[in-house]
Amino acid sequence: MVVYTGSLLLILMYALAQLNLLINYLSAKKKTAHCPVFDFENPEEIPVVTIQLPVYNEMYVMQRLLDNIAKIEYPREKLEIQVLDDSTDESLKTTALKIKQLQATGLDIKHITRSNRSGFKAGALKQGLEIAKGEYIAIFDADFLPQHNWLYRTIPYFKDTEIGVVQTRWGHINKNYSLLTKVQAFALDAHFTLEQVGRNSQGHFINFNGTAGVWRRTCILDAGNWEGDTLTEDLDLSYRAQLKSWKFKYLEDVETPAELPVVISAARSQQFRWNKGGAENFQKMARRVLKSNHVSSKTKIHSLLHLLNSTMFLNIFLVAILSIPILYIKNEYEYLKGYFIVMSFFVVSTGIFFVCYWYTFKSIYGGGVKQFIKYIGMFFAFFCVAMGFSLHNTIAVIEGHMGKKSDFVRTPKFNINTLKDKWKGNKYLKKNISVHVIFEGMLMCYFGFGMYAAFVVGDQGGDFGLFPFHLMLCIGFGFVFFKSLTSKA
Repeated sequence: MVVYTGSLLLILMYALAQLNLLINYLSAKKKTAHCPVFDFENPEEIPVVTIQLPVYNEMYVMQRLLDNIAKIEYPREKLEIQVLDDSTDESLKTTALKIKQLQATGLDIKHITRSNRSGFKAGALKQGLEIAKGEYIAIFDADFLPQHNWLYRTIPYFKDTEIGVVQTRWGHINKNYSLLTKVQAFALDAHFTLEQVGRNSQGHFINFNGTAGVWRRTCILDAGNWEGDTLTEDLDLSYRAQLKSWKFKYLEDVETPAELPVVISAARSQQFRWNKGGAENFQKMARRVLKSNHVSSKTKIHSLLHLLNSTMFLNIFLVAILSIPILYIKNEYEYLKGYFIVMSFFVVSTGIFFVCYWYTFKSIYGGGVKQFIKYIGMFFAFFCVAMGFSLHNTIAVIEGHMGKKSDFVRTPKFNINTLKDKWKGNKYLKKNISVHVIFEGMLMCYFGFGMYAAFVVGDQGGDFGLFPFHLMLCIGFGFVFFKSLTSKA
């Protein structure tokens, strides 16, 4: 009962923080920001930019990536492109050939390889930085397709010498491919609207999202350069930079399209890396944030909750597992019924999330009755699938807090845009089934029992207060379980 209540309170605290971010977000939308910008009409104000493309075994998307980057609009004499290629498969040769073709057009593009993946992505970025020509470093992962005028929409903001990073909003080129991609897009949209704008508008710490953003070179170096001791090197460097008083500029109106994982095994590897990396960064950065003299108390609270973001999966999982025993305890011991008012905390938290996510959904897709009905379905699907991932993500979080190290497992790319495109046969997919899948199947049955228990507990004809919760958990774990089996994840 103590663990159950504590977890519910932490979830409520996180929900209240989200509500505060919503207030910040709505307030920011009413304001017009006035920032100094470079005058690109004056050639002397156009700085040198290096675009870094960290890649590793990206056979299916390299051609698309390089063709897109070659079309970026910027003065050729002030643009350098680094392909930081750690590949170990045949894509290394095909990429080299493509780069030679682009070099023949006069594009300043370099193919940089390493003999080992020391430091993984962080190590590749750090090595590339050593020889980069640019004052500003734009970074794109292999599945991102920036608009041709992307640099003209981001670089000007560095006129303000205090700005260390400009981050743009992720878009989704294959959002409508499946329920899985729709749910991922839904979750990412909430982060890239509500959370990023809500924090940035009030000067709270935000994070560079690993791609689709630009760093000031001196900011990277002043913050201590890239470090590969966590799985989310982007979050790590972001916090070190902001602790050094660098400002971040978030551009919600600049969308950078990317490909979402279409197979649940790919989504698993991405989720595991993000959630474990978040826990690792809490262990690494929380004390530094609390000890900082120039960071406000409100920013410290938001920062700690930000770093604990992935740990919410642990709390959700604990609440889920304990909810069935709690259901029996509640109906067995009459004198404890008053205590179980704490169960309403989860309803309140869910209501807050529902309201917050509606505003972010509306900001991207518009309002109206039809959109609201569509939103209700998406929110239900998102909640179910998120809870279905809670075991997998809880393991990642525990490993992160305990300091267990693991390799940087990159998310397989597919070059999937429409329903006609096929992913089967992708050489980067895992062929074995994770042992976690077995437990997810067992949890599906466990929460099925929880729904049955609602009809038989107590002597008053059952207790259906937790029935919707157990229904969503059963659907969520069932979705993850069966999708994992059918996609050989």
